[in-house]
Amino acid sequence: MRNSNKMAAMLLAGGQGTRLKSLTKHMAKPGIAFGGKYRIIDFALSNATHSDVRDIGVLTQYKPQLLNEHLGIGQAWDYDRNSGGLRILSPYYTEKGGRWFSGTANAIYENIEYLDKVNPEYVLILSGDHIYKMDYTKLLEVHKRKGAEATIAVMEVEWEEASRFGIMNTDEDDKVVEFEEKPKEPKSNLASMGIYIFNWKTLRKLLIEDYNDENSDYDFGKNIIPKMLRDNYPVYVYKFDGYWKDVGTVRSYWQANLDMIDPDNSLDIYDDDWRIFTAALNLPPHYIGKNAELEDVLINEACKVYGKVKNSVLFSSVTVEEGAEVYNSVVLSGSVIKSGVKVYNAVVCEDQVISEDVGHEGSDKVYLVSEDGIEEE
Repeated sequence: MRNSNKMAAMLLAGGQGTRLKSLTKHMAKPGIAFGGKYRIIDFALSNATHSDVRDIGVLTQYKPQLLNEHLGIGQAWDYDRNSGGLRILSPYYTEKGGRWFSGTANAIYENIEYLDKVNPEYVLILSGDHIYKMDYTKLLEVHKRKGAEATIAVMEVEWEEASRFGIMNTDEDDKVVEFEEKPKEPKSNLASMGIYIFNWKTLRKLLIEDYNDENSDYDFGKNIIPKMLRDNYPVYVYKFDGYWKDVGTVRSYWQANLDMIDPDNSLDIYDDDWRIFTAALNLPPHYIGKNAELEDVLINEACKVYGKVKNSVLFSSVTVEEGAEVYNSVVLSGSVIKSGVKVYNAVVCEDQVISEDVGHEGSDKVYLVSEDGIEEE
């Protein structure tokens, strides 16, 4: 039997992300390009690598092809191992039938056999669609020190935003005494980040009970955590105070990308001690033309810039022609901004040719440009 005194991770990466509109038309939300050269899922995977998580299962579902190609065998994150490493876990059929994962808890339940084979002592549940850096070993240390059966990562949010989240009400020892799902009048501003550590034996038992409950939504926030509190399991919180963003809308995706330009951004993608790893594209270097004007721009491989770009993120193989102007925008790979065109506050999807103005100076709207046209948000 393999050593069980360890933590395995299960990364939920099957989300459709409908509020991201055309950005998720061809792929799951965790597979969306981000920050010029990454994909959203890279952040959780890199955190797991730095935290010495040896076994990680990535649970896919919605349009997984491009995400699966990106993950490969996990080489970019040092998970291409003979023992352990990264495993892609998709819904499957057995002699008893099969179905899509019907909730976050059900997704883990359907992969009990995988976890039994790994034989962990602790299971770390992660979401594949958040932008942040976290040392999961610190979360585990709190879990062990408190003698918890479950520990939930939380962070303080603005009080006016608290009703959008699952809120944890705790005592002076950080023990959870009440959980409220999107309360109209929150009692605290400690919002769940959707990151949990469970003792595997306890979680296994709870998942089986939850699966057999016909009235369950098979969800950690709606079912598993409330049941643990009702049954007096010791549930604690781990307070996180770094950068974290759920890029659930076009506007939040746009803002999170532009945050990468801010030199005071606490995420700090230039930190050599906690690098964000991704699959290499092996493209040629970018080129800046002699008449180009650049200010506060992230420029990635194979870009050709001849025009004016300010406060923007250019993904790989983007062309900004001479006479074109781009402001406060996120331009995804392969797109071309034609000469004479002005683009403001935009998210330009992959492989678009922009031949007319998008937005205007002074606008507070965000524009999504895709094969479906231009949408405002």
